[in-house]
Amino acid sequence: MHTRYIGTLNDVKMAKTAVYHTTTTWKGEHWGHLVLGNGPEMDFSAPPEAEGHAGVLTPEDAFVAAANTCVMLMFIWAAERFKLKLISYECRVEGTKLIELDRTEIFTHLRYWPKIKVSAAGEPRELVLARTERALKAAQKYSLVANSVKSEIIIEPSIEIVD
Repeated sequence: MHTRYIGTLNDVKMAKTAVYHTTTTWKGEHWGHLVLGNGPEMDFSAPPEAEGHAGVLTPEDAFVAAANTCVMLMFIWAAERFKLKLISYECRVEGTKLIELDRTEIFTHLRYWPKIKVSAAGEPRELVLARTERALKAAQKYSLVANSVKSEIIIEPSIEIVD
């Protein structure tokens, strides 16, 4: 982690930066190999509709997965801080890609469908529901990946509070 100083010596504010890296290698045709800085390695390809191969990671899958995993981890973080008794969390995310006439592409939006189950643990259900909704908003607010994309983020949760 790097530290950068902003301002004068009398008014020092510290901003930290973290650097992450990946390495890609072309393997021929529409195949590549990806090495993540954190250790995992895998082959990847373009999606089948772009002359790629089925059954492997694609850049589109990786983009949607990054957004999904980051929001989930931030929700877990927020649930701990809001003292929620989380029972389960599962989330399907769908990224909608627009392909323009000139073949440029952009993800216009990411739609999340989290299914969250929380124990009321003796508290009034409406208070636990409100805290769960606040935790989900915090997860989106503090998600590095969600905050780093141009796509619209849409979250349509299903929250179940159980005794």
